[in-house]
Amino acid sequence: MDLRMLSRELSHYLEHQVRVGFFGSGVGFSLILGFSVAYACYYLSSIAKKPQLVTGGESFSRFLQDHCPVVTETYYPTVWCWESRGQTLLRPFITSKPLVQYRNELIKTADGGQISLDWFDNDNSKRYMDASTRPTVLLLPGLTGTSKESYILHMIHLSEELGYRYVVFNNRGVAGENLLTPRTYCCSNTEDLETVIHHVHSLYPSAPFLAAGVSMGGMLLLNYLGKIGPKTPLKAAATFSVGWNTFACSESLEKPLNWLLFNYYLTTCLQSSVNKHRHMFVKQIDMDHVMKAKSIREFDKRFTSVMFGYRTIDDYYTDASPNRRLKSVGIPVLCLNSVDDVFSPSHAIPIETAKQNPNVALVLTSYGGHIGFLEGIWPRQSTYMDRVFKQFVQAMIEHGHELSSM
Repeated sequence: MDLRMLSRELSHYLEHQVRVGFFGSGVGFSLILGFSVAYACYYLSSIAKKPQLVTGGESFSRFLQDHCPVVTETYYPTVWCWESRGQTLLRPFITSKPLVQYRNELIKTADGGQISLDWFDNDNSKRYMDASTRPTVLLLPGLTGTSKESYILHMIHLSEELGYRYVVFNNRGVAGENLLTPRTYCCSNTEDLETVIHHVHSLYPSAPFLAAGVSMGGMLLLNYLGKIGPKTPLKAAATFSVGWNTFACSESLEKPLNWLLFNYYLTTCLQSSVNKHRHMFVKQIDMDHVMKAKSIREFDKRFTSVMFGYRTIDDYYTDASPNRRLKSVGIPVLCLNSVDDVFSPSHAIPIETAKQNPNVALVLTSYGGHIGFLEGIWPRQSTYMDRVFKQFVQAMIEHGHELSSM
């Protein structure tokens, strides 16, 4: 039989007989309807859940329920993408990048280096027309992130209407500025953050001052707060997708699939970041060895731990883990994590430690991945994380005084 005739006859059968017999009889519609109902039931019973709110004091819990109700509402992950890795991978590509006009400032450090700060002054603020008292929020991006990350842009864009001022702390050497000294950054060394906080507060000493950190930025912020206790000009802080135990984070990211999807790519990003300034490090670090690293742990062993004077990688990872310092945090801090985050395994989240500190609140969602928290059918705009950020910052600036009276 002629092959073209057979193909034509088969196409005719598929287009007419199968379509009519399958959908026309109602069988196909019934199957699709049945599957949709079953999936909806599964989604509503097993996927969409209220987050777990863990606080060290009843007053902080009541405050959040009254002024930051999003932490007690059901979180509905995107119905077609709720799995951890999918949420993590998809967010950078699917979410929009709102236009934010920054003003850049370079500040000097005690060792002769420089730090790049990107300001969103919000001079058109109608609620806080006096710049000297306009609330200021310091934002700390993730591992190789800058002020241009979509999650940073959304945090600013969503909260712009509140009238606050924002300043993004770009770690040394990642935002295009020259590296003036042979030093980069890590989440255990808080000296640069202390310099930035002192600088911003000295410019606007009468303005309410808050901070929020994402991923490694949150680890750095928590380590700072744990070291300094209540002696900080910050009024409150928030963290998102923090890695609580660096050993557990590294172990999780070294599992084959996680290494393939995340670890190797982030390692190359770190290598690219330091290779731009290679000439600054050659006297103290074997850069050829660094560039052969295949994981974040190998990079940290060959570069970061050496850069900051740690005897071993274990010494660095111990010092970098914020779970050790959570008990010493002396201001209100809200920490949002997803228990399915492969960057921060659920077993390493310090729930019992948080219960012992009245200043700490953990908000734990069942799904959301790492800096994912996508919601809605087509999650182009704000995420659950963005809404938590906005409500918490507004709650602390406008109602924070109620905490001290509870």
